[in-house]
Parts: sequence; C-alpha cells; structure tokens
Amino acid sequence: MRILLLLFSGLIVFISQGQQREKLQKIDAALEYLHQRQLFNGVVLIGDKGKIIYKKVLGIKNPAGEPLSITSSFNLASVSKQFYTLMIMKLYEQGKLKYDDRVQKHIPEFPYTTITIRHLMNQTSGLPEYFDLADREMTLLDTLTNTMLLDLLATRKPALVFEPGERWEYCNTNYTTLGSVIEAVSGMPVYQFFNKTISEPLKTKNLYVYNLKMKTLPLSRVVGVKVESGKPVPYDLNRFDGIMGDGNVYASAEDLFTWDQALYGNKLVKKEIFQQAITPGKLNNGEAHRYGFGWFIDEPSKVVSHTGSWVGFRNLIVRYIDRNQTLIVLTSGNNGSARVIRNIWEGKSYTLPTTNLITNVRVIDGTGSPAYPASVRLVNDRISDMGELNAFAGEAVTDGKGNILAPGFIDSHSHHDWGLKENPLCLAANSQGITTIVVGQDGSSHPMDSISALFQVQPVSVNIASYTGHATLRELSMQKSVLRKSTPEELEIMKKALTEELDKGSLGLSTGLEYEEGFYASRHEVIELAKVAAGKGGRYISHIRSEDIHMDEAVNELLDIGREANIPVQISHLKIALRSNWGSAGKLLADLQQARQMGIQVTADVYPYSMWGSTPRVLFPKKDFTNLQSAEFAVTELFDPGASIMAGYPANRNFEGKTITAIAKLNSETPAQALVRIIRDGEAAGESGYIVATSMSESDIRSFLQWEHSSICSDGAIDGHPRGHGAFTRVLGRYVREQKIMPLEKAVYKMTGLPAESLGINNRGLIKPGYYADLVLFNPETVADQATIENPKALSAGVEKVWVNGQVVFEQQKSTGARSGKLVKRQE
Repeated sequence: MRILLLLFSGLIVFISQGQQREKLQKIDAALEYLHQRQLFNGVVLIGDKGKIIYKKVLGIKNPAGEPLSITSSFNLASVSKQFYTLMIMKLYEQGKLKYDDRVQKHIPEFPYTTITIRHLMNQTSGLPEYFDLADREMTLLDTLTNTMLLDLLATRKPALVFEPGERWEYCNTNYTTLGSVIEAVSGMPVYQFFNKTISEPLKTKNLYVYNLKMKTLPLSRVVGVKVESGKPVPYDLNRFDGIMGDGNVYASAEDLFTWDQALYGNKLVKKEIFQQAITPGKLNNGEAHRYGFGWFIDEPSKVVSHTGSWVGFRNLIVRYIDRNQTLIVLTSGNNGSARVIRNIWEGKSYTLPTTNLITNVRVIDGTGSPAYPASVRLVNDRISDMGELNAFAGEAVTDGKGNILAPGFIDSHSHHDWGLKENPLCLAANSQGITTIVVGQDGSSHPMDSISALFQVQPVSVNIASYTGHATLRELSMQKSVLRKSTPEELEIMKKALTEELDKGSLGLSTGLEYEEGFYASRHEVIELAKVAAGKGGRYISHIRSEDIHMDEAVNELLDIGREANIPVQISHLKIALRSNWGSAGKLLADLQQARQMGIQVTADVYPYSMWGSTPRVLFPKKDFTNLQSAEFAVTELFDPGASIMAGYPANRNFEGKTITAIAKLNSETPAQALVRIIRDGEAAGESGYIVATSMSESDIRSFLQWEHSSICSDGAIDGHPRGHGAFTRVLGRYVREQKIMPLEKAVYKMTGLPAESLGINNRGLIKPGYYADLVLFNPETVADQATIENPKALSAGVEKVWVNGQVVFEQQKSTGARSGKLVKRQE
C-alpha cells in the first residue's frame, strides 16, 4: 500500500510539472508574440516554493535603446503600496504607533479628526483623490511633495467623499498620507527608513525609493516609455513625482521576488504582524471588504495581488500564498499584458490581442486639422499608434488606396434604434459611415437597463448612447395623463427616475416640447429636471417647443434652461419651418452666438434636407386638429402639400407614397381639407401616420450647416425618410464636394469630434491612440447619398469600409455580419 501511494503521489507531481511546463511554454510564446507587436517591454518572473522557475526579459531600458536586464528596476507604481504598509507595520512592531491612532496624533496639521492609520491602509478613509486638488494649485515649475500636499489638505480641507470606515474606495491620498506618517514617526525621510527596514535586511541592490526631488539617479532605473509612430518615446515621471507613499518604489524582478519570499518569514516583521496585511479589512458595520494593508485579497488565505499603473509603467504581482508561488510582471511601454500572463498561469481562458494596420490613407483625425498621410494601427478595439508604420510579421493589413480615413461618424440625433432588435445589422447607419447613434430623442427613451440588455441578448453593429426622455418620465409619473402640468409630487418622481438613469450612464435629458406628451409641461418642470441632469454632469437636448410660429420664444426657453440649470443645451435638428421667416438663419445664429458669449453652452445639430419627417399633427401648432383655418395656414406657411408625402399611414394604405395634394384630389377636396381628414381618420385608427414634409429653405440649411457649433445628424431611422440612409454622405457629396460650403476636414469634425464634445462622449470621435477604433474609409471624389423619397433605403456611394470597435462591419456595399457595437455611457 505504501508503494502504491508513493507511486500515486509521484504521478500527481509528474502531472503537475507537465502542466506547469505547458503553461510556461504558452507564456513564453505569448511574450514573444506581444513583444513582436510592441505590446510587451519588460520582465516576467515566476517563482515556485522559493525558486525562480521562469524569467523572461524583452525590450529596452530607455528610449536610447539600452537593453533591459533582469537587474533593471521598474517604477512599481501602486505595487509600491505594500512597501509603505510594511514600514507602518515595522513602526507598529517597534511600539511607535498603533493602527487605530488618529492621524492627527502624528501629523497635527492633518485636518480630519476621525481618520485613523488603519483607515488609510485599508482605503476606507473617505479622503478625495489628490490629483485635481494639487493640479489646481501647482505652477508649471512646482514638483509636488508630501509637505506641499499636507499644506493643501490643511488649507483647502476638501470635503470627505464619505465618513471614515463607511465604505471602501481606492484612493492614492491615503498612501501619500501614510508616507507623511512614516516620516513623522520614524524621524527620517521615507527613503532612508525604507533602506533601513527593507533594502538593507534583504541585501538587495535594485530595490529603492526614487523621486524627482532626489539628487542621485540610480543606474538601474528603467525610464517609462510609450510607442509613438512605431518608436519609443519618454513617458516618465512628471511634476506629481516628488511625492512618496502611493508609488515611486523601484524594484527589479529578482529583488521583488526576494521581497516576496521574505514575507513568509520574520526577516522584515514578525509573521503574525504581516498576517494582518493580507487579511480583509472591515467597515464600520462589520462587513469585510477585499483589501488588506496594501494588498487586494483575491482569495482569503490563498491569493493576494496588486497592480500598478503610472505613466509608462504597468505592473503586477500575484502571491499564491497557499502554495508559495509568485507571478511578477514588470513592464514599461504603456501596454497591458499582465492579465494575459496571469490568465495563462492560472489556467484560465485567454485571448492574445490582435493587431491590424491600415496603410496608404489620408487621415482626417476629427479635430478639424488638415488631412495628412499616415498609417493607423489597431489593437483589438482601440487605436494604438499612427504615423509611418511598418507591418508586423503576419499582421493583417488594409490598403486604403489613398482614400480618406476618418473617425466613425457620431449621429447626434438618431432614431436608428427603431427596429434594431429585428435588424441588428444596422446597415442604414453603417453604410453612410455612422458608428455611434445617439437615441432617446424628442423626449422619448428606453431605460438604460433595457438598452444594456439588448447588447447581451442581441448584439448590434453600431454603438448606442442614449438620453433619458422627458415625455417618458412624464408618462411614468403621470400615468399617461400628460396633457396637463405635473404636480410637485409627480415632478419628484420624475427627478428620482432621471437620477437613476443618469447613474446608469444616460447622457442627460431630452425633450420633445412640440409634441403633445411634452407640450403641456411648464418651463419650471423642465428646468428642475435639467438641474438634475446638470448635477450629474449630463446635457440637455431639445426638439424645441416650436419650429415655426413661436420659434423665437422656443429658442429663448432653451437658452433660459441652459442659463438657469447651468447645463450645456443643444437644439435638435435646427430648422426654420415658417415660410415667412425663411432667410432669417443669420439673425438666429447671431442670437445663439451672443448667448454663447454670455456663458450659455448652446449647440445644435442639423440634417441636410429641406424635408422633415414626423407625425402630421405637428402641423397644428395650436393643437386644434379639426380647425380648417389652421390647416389652411399649415399648407401655405408650414409645408408644401404638393411636395410632401405620406410615407406611412395605417388608417388608409392607399394614401402611402402620395402627396397631400394627390390625396386631396382622390377625395375632391382642398389640401387643407385633406390634412384635416388625415388627422381625423388617423386618430380614429389610433395612429396619425408619418409624413415627409418639404418646408425649409436651402439657404437656411447651408447657414445652419456652416455654423461653427452645429453637428451633423440624420434624425433618421432604418426606413422612412431618406435621411436614414443618406444624411452624412449627402453632406460630404452635395454640400462639401459640389457646393463647397466648407472644407472636408470641417465637415468631418462636425460629424465626429464636435458631437463627441457636445454630447459628453469620451474616447470616440477622434483618430488618436487610446481611442476606440471607430473608423470610416471613404472616397472623397465619389462619396454621395443615393436614398430618395421613392427609394429611401438606397445605399450611399463611396463608403469603402467601416470599423466599429476595431471590427469591420461594412465593406463592398454590404454588412460583414459583425456585431461589435457597445453601449456608450456618459463619461465612459
């Protein structure tokens, strides 16, 4: 029996070693792949039971090209935090402090009376992050130090984010304060106490504290870099780096492993004292969280870890305590390869990043700057680099054939989500270069949770961002009895619901005040809701209360909302629909510009058609739908009945595709009488239908398109009005190439960088490293819309290829089937 057990035990060891070898082979291959693609510059070390079983060094130590070695010391960034808590533990062991001491006991100028040392180490103090505070107070000649930061806290005393011990929240200010505590209690600079308590006992040569205030530059120090135009450039310490506590410990991989092994014994502090560092902390209510003293507790008593990210450094240490294994990943190059290596080592699924190179293009980057030749590299869903780039071995390459590469177009006012569940390959949007649609318009929206669920059960080919609709909020709180003002109680329900949606990523509040669901709301109601949106950093977008007879009052209302709520405001699909006012775009734009000079952040979006599309009920501004006199006014002042078509009319399908004038002839009546009939019969059938109505001046459209603060939108859907398939390409072809009303670069800016800025969408709208790879490749000589009223689904010409989050969704005039769209949240 003993022999069998030994054999069985030996078999287990053999299998374990075989699996380990396989993992190490995979890690080695992954590192070679990543390094070849400029995605890894650094060192990986793996230890098992005190012995180094794997180490790999790839890359350069600095931009000059000096090669890395196993003794090169990397800035550990937040991996440094465990060293500072060890020094606190050493002072505790020496009896010089207690973990539950108030910080003020040791630093009298510290302004918060209830924060303890334990709060700092456990990240439960409630202190705010220091970067913004310091940045506001520093000059370009300053280098931040612990003394400077303590002075700022003492004089400014920023409000706590929460009461100490109430919750857990990672914050670097906790650890810079710990650095100050160490100096105050030890009576010496942090770096000296570090050497005395850590480096000297461990007899390490490449483990030290360094910052910009220190005069001696260690020879082993790695300089942070990033890749630009295929070449490494400095991305290293900055004016925050005179401080200690949250970072700026440097270590080689071998010395970090020496440190790791010392934590199993009594060499630095007693084992029972260190045990508290890897024990989950507790909140005031007794609930445990997943952080100890400078360590994340992944699995209590089994696995602890910490990552570090600062300037050009990305690091990871994982300690598998139950089996004395260690994974160390130290990198310089501003890339994130640690997760892949950890997943391989832990036997989890992993995917190596894919790279794609787009060459032979003229880049219009979305800023309005002139086009320039360049190549653009994508890594997974992001843009990683641009410039004069060469393809890596085996890398997928797209030849742009000299065409324009621009950021994917952002449709700032879209209804392409209508029917998207049934048509997830949003060809209408993608085929004209749109990669992000902004929905929840005109006061009507779906809950953010519902939109998020769509991506889980039915992925789509376009990104979606959404506003929260005012009419939707009214129907929620007023039980669909919306043809009146709300009560104070109903308004409170709306405000609460809006807050919840904003917290889930809604861009802000949208209104459709010309429509009946929003028309009866008071200005006070809208302002109060806009204040809620402003309080969360959201925006306000509005189909204003009138685009015709009361347009001046409607615009003034929008500006009042912007002023009183202190919120950016945007006019949806800016137009002048009243024939008598055609040609007055210049005056309106002057008024908007004056409002901007007064501090109101007003913008607009515009679609490039003299036709709008909506319910025919909007042609009755007084909501007197049976009044023939009002109908007569509509057909003479608000639209051209001979050039306006009922695109959808469930009450009588024979009317669909016919003009109002033609429908009138069918019934031997005037166009005004036909309009009243359409409203009456549609109401009886439960739906008034959809009209594509001609009612705008080309000169006004051009003026609105040219305004410095107007974005391009479609206001379109998957079917109906031709704008749903052609708005963006119509601008590029008709108004830019043919009429030359603006340079191509400005038009692209109005489709990309400007709407991203106006809507509060981050990391999209520009071709820039780190931004999402939403891109459109088009031929500026042939790009044009082809959709018409008769054939509203005709695809545009000249759009060669479209990427959404790094995946090609459209090429060769058809969808690729890729559904790579994402939910875009406010300030994502």
